[in-house]
Amino acid sequence: MNDYRVNPEEFQKSITRELDIIKDRVRNLIGNSNWGEEGRYKEAILRNVIKRFLPTDLSIGTGFIIKKDDRTEQISSQIDIIIYDNKIPALFFEGDFIITTHKNVKAIIETKTKVRTSDLEQIINKAEKNGRLINGNIFNGIFSYEYRNNNSYENLAGVLEKANGYVNHLALGCNVFIKYWKKEDGSKLSPAIENCNNDFYNIYKLENLSF
Repeated sequence: MNDYRVNPEEFQKSITRELDIIKDRVRNLIGNSNWGEEGRYKEAILRNVIKRFLPTDLSIGTGFIIKKDDRTEQISSQIDIIIYDNKIPALFFEGDFIITTHKNVKAIIETKTKVRTSDLEQIINKAEKNGRLINGNIFNGIFSYEYRNNNSYENLAGVLEKANGYVNHLALGCNVFIKYWKKEDGSKLSPAIENCNNDFYNIYKLENLSF
């Protein structure tokens, strides 16, 4: 009988390696001639990986979110990745491109090729506005294939304060993951944070596990 053991950590690292290997394929062929196309390719890579793990009642695309009530109509900026409940009809879709209402949105993600700490404020500002528009308890993430921490983690913490909790998951390169925790979840962490009085961001340094 074979002595086989499940290794979930290595499985997760294999996803990181896969994303890291295929991310530069377009650049290897077209060089720096069209950064826009390379960016769209990297969005498609991440969409395809996420799609493998989604339950059948969720779909994934890119596009816009509309929120309308009796007085106003708001439209999001274009969002790289939208995960939505496909039991509620979208307003429009063609291939991976969708326009939908905020009611069926479960997650949104901004995808970047490379960010520095100094870039994050602008990226977070966009993601925060889209999160406010949806105004729900959704996964609101920022994903960057590469990260250059040109400042200290203290400065990174200062930038995160401006996200106001609307941006709640950040994968910055292969090794830095950030999650927004509600104060009531502090006791669930290891080690536990007892008597936590505020919601907070936690920065994790995870070798090849951020993705």
